[in-house]
Amino acid sequence: MNRCNKPHFFLAASLCAVLTFSAAPVSIALAQGVENALARNFPPSSKRGDLIVTSTVEGKVNGDAYRLAPGLRLFNKQNQLVFAHSVVGQKLDVRYVIEPSTGMLHTAWVLTQAELAKEPKRGWFN
Repeated sequence: MNRCNKPHFFLAASLCAVLTFSAAPVSIALAQGVENALARNFPPSSKRGDLIVTSTVEGKVNGDAYRLAPGLRLFNKQNQLVFAHSVVGQKLDVRYVIEPSTGMLHTAWVLTQAELAKEPKRGWFN
């Protein structure tokens, strides 16, 4: 018994192929415009600052040294997780959260140009 001779199987297979190959240009266009389309909500406890990851276990936020939490979540401009070792030595404009119980840097979001324009630096209070 050959089950592949049914017409609905070929229709479903061709539909899948069309959707797969037509989705590639759409995903490229979405990736290019994701900075403008992405609206991130930061927690109220987050602050604005400059982050420099000095090593895989330490970083400086606005010149103050902090240990990086073992579960540090560092999000790039496309809201994807980034490993701390991949940004060592780079100065990043971020929103960040310090874990209250340990004083370690827990989460940081690298800000996009649109987010920087909405919220410029305000001096000594961030």
